[in-house]
Amino acid sequence: MGGIVNYSRTWANNVLSYVENDSEAQRILIYRQLAWINALRVQLRQPSSFSIKENRAVEKIFDRHGERNPVCSGLDSFLSPEEDTDLENRKNVATHLIKNQGLHLKHLLKEEKITEFDKQIFHNNLEEMYNLQGRCERIKNTPFPRQYAYFSTLFTWLFVLLLPFGLLNVFENQLLEIKPTNVWWYMILMIFFSVLISWIFTSMEKIGSNSEDPFEGRINDVPMTALCRTIEIDLKDMLNEDNLPDKVQAQDNILY
Repeated sequence: MGGIVNYSRTWANNVLSYVENDSEAQRILIYRQLAWINALRVQLRQPSSFSIKENRAVEKIFDRHGERNPVCSGLDSFLSPEEDTDLENRKNVATHLIKNQGLHLKHLLKEEKITEFDKQIFHNNLEEMYNLQGRCERIKNTPFPRQYAYFSTLFTWLFVLLLPFGLLNVFENQLLEIKPTNVWWYMILMIFFSVLISWIFTSMEKIGSNSEDPFEGRINDVPMTALCRTIEIDLKDMLNEDNLPDKVQAQDNILY
């Protein structure tokens, strides 16, 4: 997502530098970039067949703050009604937005508002946008091999179940040498450390599973909504607009 932030700013800078004497074309090209980042954000947050199922408490938070709305929802503030309507029937909205940027550049070239050299610079920028989108989609659509996920969970729980038996002799030999009568204290310590060590290993296994898909909108996932709003503020500020949106604030101490 960091690359998307940087290349969005580069795109806006190129538009303002090369598309001269046409403020409306500048606004359309930059606003379409804002539509692209938001369309990509919502696409990446759509659940897949192998999405991780959280417990009900986490799912309630996700339902309250998550974004599984249609991809075109909210894009009407960045696009013309005609373009927004056309995108509603597209399978990959973000891909078509970049395509529309290229077609717009072709139109500007015919009107001699940009040069062929300017157009090449813009297309290099669009190529990088596609590359960044493809990387995100590969992370989203290519899970770890199932055998890796299955056996890592299996071995972790086998370790957790066998751990108390491994701690029996450790605590028994040490504590009984000091206070042979305080067997209950030895039992409490053994239970405590068994639970603590088990929690550490199961937490690490859970973190590994969640890292497979960082875009679902869960508590620890990439805060794409906040990043998109940051880009929107920067690009609108570059257009010298006055009514800039506010930064996204955390909800229930979670930044989405």
